[in-house]
Amino acid sequence: MARLSPPREVFEIAAKLREKGFEVWCVGGAVRDALLGHSHLDWDLATSATPTDVMGIFRRTVPVGVAFGTVGVLDRHGRMHEVTTFRHDVKTDGRHAEVQFGASLDEDLARRDFTINAIAYDPQTGELRDPFRGRRDLELRVIRAVGDADQRMQEDRLRALRALRFASRFGFDIDPATWKAICNSAPHLTRLSAERVKQEIEKTVEQVAKPSAAFERWRASGALRVLVPLLEVAPGERFAALDFLPVPGLSGRPQRRLLRLAMLFFGDPRRAAETMLRALKFSNADTSWIVRLADARARLGAAVDAAMLRDGGATDAELRRWAADVGRTAVPSFWRLNAALWGARRSSGGTAPTTSRVSSTHRRLVKIAYRDPLEIGDLQVDGEDLVAAGIAKGPLLGATLRKLLELVIEDPTENRRARLLQLACELQLTP
Repeated sequence: MARLSPPREVFEIAAKLREKGFEVWCVGGAVRDALLGHSHLDWDLATSATPTDVMGIFRRTVPVGVAFGTVGVLDRHGRMHEVTTFRHDVKTDGRHAEVQFGASLDEDLARRDFTINAIAYDPQTGELRDPFRGRRDLELRVIRAVGDADQRMQEDRLRALRALRFASRFGFDIDPATWKAICNSAPHLTRLSAERVKQEIEKTVEQVAKPSAAFERWRASGALRVLVPLLEVAPGERFAALDFLPVPGLSGRPQRRLLRLAMLFFGDPRRAAETMLRALKFSNADTSWIVRLADARARLGAAVDAAMLRDGGATDAELRRWAADVGRTAVPSFWRLNAALWGARRSSGGTAPTTSRVSSTHRRLVKIAYRDPLEIGDLQVDGEDLVAAGIAKGPLLGATLRKLLELVIEDPTENRRARLLQLACELQLTP
């Protein structure tokens, strides 16, 4: 196991608590990740001090969740560390627990979700307190509930989703009893708020290098059927394609996060995708972007696949039509999602265009999208020009502009003012 090396500021916070006579330990994900050799900035502490004690000892604090025993202590760099009083649960509604202070460290660890998260580290002595053999499970690479698995899931339904994320993030197996409890918990996941479900989906696409395993576990456990029914019937290759998209990582990278979220719905009809995303409380901006890409794949996917598999590949005219349909700002994302889907097909032995063709077509498509006329605003004439040429205002004017754009997309050399005015007069469209 790797050596634990909390930041200096964590030692300073722990030392102040100890000076006042309180017991203090590092706990949670930072201990787990450090033992796995992963870096972790957010080191939290558990202590025998009450929230009132903590706020009296430290000058800069934030009342993060005083009722639950948690106070945020700001270190000298302004970074917050959560300091939580030893506690045990009195009762729970399946999501929120009523806690009581005055517990021992071991009692506090006993209320945690999984053995790998129930390890404490004394920053002064270097002692590891591991009453539930979490280090053994780290070595065995297994996610195991602390104590009775069914009881742990009943106490907090979110734990089922956290187990699926941890297992996929670390490449661990799930202990059979814990897996059974997760499946038993699935029908009760409606206790979770839409915001919490959304957060778990986002954490999965952000933190897990290969999210396909996570979402297949969501499906196998019954969680998708209850929480995101549209994805429960999604093609397996769509989940597999997630693994071919770059990892956003813990630092963010919103465009990578959006790409992975968009892949989940890539090919779903507009209305179905929009309804599901709004139910999950995604922002209007994220919903609009994801739906745009999902709808584009639903409408164009078959034609794009066929053209890319054809001898010679897609023509420039086809690329212009796709770019015009998707919108030039969405073209790079649309193509990356298709490329990931084709990568998943190739890896499973399916039929897909070669990587060289996908790459060369990507370069052509982006060049065309930002060079050729694709929108009415790119035409060398506008509505006023057409009115001056004798086209009546109203529906006929809009229809004529759209028809001119279709002609120009097929042949960009037609995008000349005199030629477009000539074509407009020749069209003789009727409302």
